[in-house]
Amino acid sequence: MPRNNPKPERQNYSGVKPRRGWVKRNIHFFGKVIASEFFKRRKGSTNAPELKSPPTGTARVTWIGHASFLLQFAETSVLVDPNWALWHGFVKRQRQPGLDIKLLPFVDLVLVSHAHFDHMHKKSLKIVDSREGIVVPQSNGALVKKLGFNRVIEMGIWDQLRFGELEVIHTPCHHWGARYIHDTHRDYGGYIVRSGGITIFHCGDSAYFEGFNEIGERHHIDIAILPIGAYNTPSGRDVHMNPEEAVQAFLELGAEFMIPMHYRTFPLGNEPVDEPEQRLMAEAKRLNLEDRIIILDEGVGIELEGLEYRQGTRG
Repeated sequence: MPRNNPKPERQNYSGVKPRRGWVKRNIHFFGKVIASEFFKRRKGSTNAPELKSPPTGTARVTWIGHASFLLQFAETSVLVDPNWALWHGFVKRQRQPGLDIKLLPFVDLVLVSHAHFDHMHKKSLKIVDSREGIVVPQSNGALVKKLGFNRVIEMGIWDQLRFGELEVIHTPCHHWGARYIHDTHRDYGGYIVRSGGITIFHCGDSAYFEGFNEIGERHHIDIAILPIGAYNTPSGRDVHMNPEEAVQAFLELGAEFMIPMHYRTFPLGNEPVDEPEQRLMAEAKRLNLEDRIIILDEGVGIELEGLEYRQGTRG
């Protein structure tokens, strides 16, 4: 496995070099964002997951926090980017994980979108387990092979896997995959997850890019889970979508519903903590899309059936 590639040969690779003005942005980030959140009490609560499978033809989506989701179908279940960390270095988690990791159901598959510490959290991965193992992008397998999974599967862009009723497709995004500054050979992306006639798209991390059109043309999507936070990055790099770009991506994907993620949990950008959700709903209202944007509370699942959804209850 190559370890010294300077960078992947992909047009949607953001690079790792910060943009001009990064020192000033980082001073603001540490002084205003990190310091102001450091002593605040974590909000939210940790709940017991709903263990009963949803009815046939239905999917239950539960947000754990940040980019972590439990996806439950009638016959299968998937855990995406599991992260129960209370700290990432000096960055404090601002809201409790929505589900109790010790009470999680035994899932069929674990998916990890890329190697960044807030998405591939090894301590969480050591606790969770799955029947079919763990799926990671290409050149990431070595990072998880000693975490206790019975199988480690690497996927390339547009690769497809089937596990009985469960289908998984690895999709492109605009980001980067280095866990450390030197290992830029590691790939990254999102996932299409399909089971029981329901299709869910988890974007992973991404800036806006033209590839959302292609994803939507290839696959009909019922629920698109898209990031809306950390767009005012201390590095100044183009690595995350702002809320308006996420709505544009949602429309280009042609999805029925959108669930936002990658906000509220860890303060990773210089924007105010409440701004992503406010801007998202303002843009949704402007475009008359309010009934298609689903804001989740951590630990509270929603169930999708056909083109309708219903809110679950806390465990």
